[in-house]
Formats: sequence, structure tokens, C-alpha cells
Amino acid sequence: MWWADVPYEDGPGSKDRPCLVISVRGRGRGRTAVVAKITSKHHEERPGVIALPAGAVGDRQGRRSFLETDELREVRVDAFRRRVGVVDPGVWERVRKLGAR
Repeated sequence: MWWADVPYEDGPGSKDRPCLVISVRGRGRGRTAVVAKITSKHHEERPGVIALPAGAVGDRQGRRSFLETDELREVRVDAFRRRVGVVDPGVWERVRKLGAR
């Protein structure tokens, strides 16, 4: 899991947010990563939302976070700023079963 400048899904711009790296593509300066964004707001109407333990993403408030696997984003590798850790193996298995690639 990393903090990165992740593009918005519905328009121009981006936001510094935690995300889970699913895969890395390319070589050199053109490398990008496919990520699933992590948010502090639970959107139960969205499929593929996985609850993460409080404090899992290294935010100052130690809030509970939610991994959204239904909308993946492509992020330039140079947009990553801080690694916050690895996801629990059980969560990773759930991500795989949901088909996030």
C-alpha cells in the first residue's frame, strides 16, 4: 500500500490518497501502476469494497479505511510518495477473487 497522486475517476485532476498496487507496467520513465484506491468513506452500494483495519494506511487520524476494487486507476510510478506497508494476505486473496488485475 502506498500514498500517491491518484487521478479522479470522473474528470480532470487527482488527489493524494492511499492505494493498493495491483500491478506495474512498462519500463523506465513510462512505468505505470494499476491501483485500487483506498478511501475513508464506506460506499456500501459499490461492489468490491473491502474494509481495512483502522490505521492500516498510515493516516494521522488512524481512521478505518475501505479498499475499492471495482474501479482501478493507472498511476505514473513517479506519482508515488510514501509506502505505508503491505496488505494482509487475507485481504490480498479477496482482491484476487474479486478479479482486480
